[in-house]
Amino acid sequence: MADHSTPEASSAGVPSPQGAVSAKGSPKNAVSENSTPGDAVSENTLSRGVFSRRRLLGTAGATGLALGAVGGAAGYAAAPSAEKTALLASLGADRVMFHGKHQPGITTALQARGHVVAFDLAAGAGRKEAAALLRRWSATAQRLMAGEAAALDDTDVARDAGPSSLTVTFGFGHSFFARTGLEKQRPVALDPLPDFSSDHLDKTRSNGDLWVQIGANDALVAFHALRAIQKDTGSAARVRWQMNGFNRSPGATAQPMTARNLMGQIDGTRNPKPAEADFDQRIFVPASGHPEWMANGSYAVVRRIRMLLDDWEKLSVTAQEQVIGRRKSDGAPLSGGTETTAMKLQKTDADGNLVVPLNAHARITRPDQNGGAAMLRRPFSFHDGFDPDGVPDAGLLFICWQADPLRGFVPVQRKLDRGDALSHFIRHEASGLFAVPGGAADGEYVGQRLLEG
Repeated sequence: MADHSTPEASSAGVPSPQGAVSAKGSPKNAVSENSTPGDAVSENTLSRGVFSRRRLLGTAGATGLALGAVGGAAGYAAAPSAEKTALLASLGADRVMFHGKHQPGITTALQARGHVVAFDLAAGAGRKEAAALLRRWSATAQRLMAGEAAALDDTDVARDAGPSSLTVTFGFGHSFFARTGLEKQRPVALDPLPDFSSDHLDKTRSNGDLWVQIGANDALVAFHALRAIQKDTGSAARVRWQMNGFNRSPGATAQPMTARNLMGQIDGTRNPKPAEADFDQRIFVPASGHPEWMANGSYAVVRRIRMLLDDWEKLSVTAQEQVIGRRKSDGAPLSGGTETTAMKLQKTDADGNLVVPLNAHARITRPDQNGGAAMLRRPFSFHDGFDPDGVPDAGLLFICWQADPLRGFVPVQRKLDRGDALSHFIRHEASGLFAVPGGAADGEYVGQRLLEG
């Protein structure tokens, strides 16, 4: 829950929905996964045309919702034809491109619904079976992200919907390489994460050979993709664990704003932004990086963080703000200003006490307090019901991206482990680290350079 690395607004703001394509699909209105906000259209951007799952019909929606729906992507065409007005105004029209320099679902804006799932290869399955599986998965992801039905045995769950900003992202766990005889290609950065004193990890819900992240702005579209991916595994792999999450729906607020988490805190003020000069250096493996198959890829740390909401909600708002180091109402630092005002770490009150406590979460997680360590956080909230005593099983599916977890997640988590005031109100219950290769070029499947290199 690092303050410096939490996603910006879920409905709009930074990062903008990289890869989102307006319904018109014209170059001036389309943004590819390889673009940053305000960039010209990438050569990988495709025209949307008339796409559908079994011929998409325009869904009626309030025209005023359109700007919130695109979440900061380039605007729609100035004068859309009357017959396409309903389609243009719907969340379902937004499409993210599958092919590109990076995989989708990394710099894409927060989505309203998400699923993360890990698989283990079946006994006897190896490199050949894994390659065939990634080929099937990539083909299915490409079709579904374009708003089309699955090629075989489609369930019709999303028949009436458009792409709804669907993204499907694939990664490899540490154990994958031994199972496929590819140990020499396993990145050093994929070494297991160290133990942290605050961990209460369930090993059955941690790690895995393969990892898939699914996100969309429609719950049925997201589930449809999850079911299609699971069916595609056939006998090659089995589900190890699976988790569901959600965020605020795009357009739910009167104006774009940073999202809130289940503690009610504005969560995402200092996330790295694609427009920053060193963004790619911090988040993505360079094209000249090692191993070569990870060029333009990233490393995902996945943590199921349970929030102890009953304890948290007993605190006064003032006490909650002292734990975080920011005002609950607007996310501004306790040292004054607005949400984006730089925190004044040395500012004191009339009694000489630091305005932002030494153990405040926002102070501890600042990059300038961690040797510049940074990561792009793109989480989902979760709620999995209530314990027998009525305690909510809820919190954050923490997902963060970085070029090297030893320089991103690990140093920040170590410091949090030593004295974060928030640690009394959260519990890390599951963990995983996955190597996520770069995006697939046209005609490729994800991971092809590893599996066929």
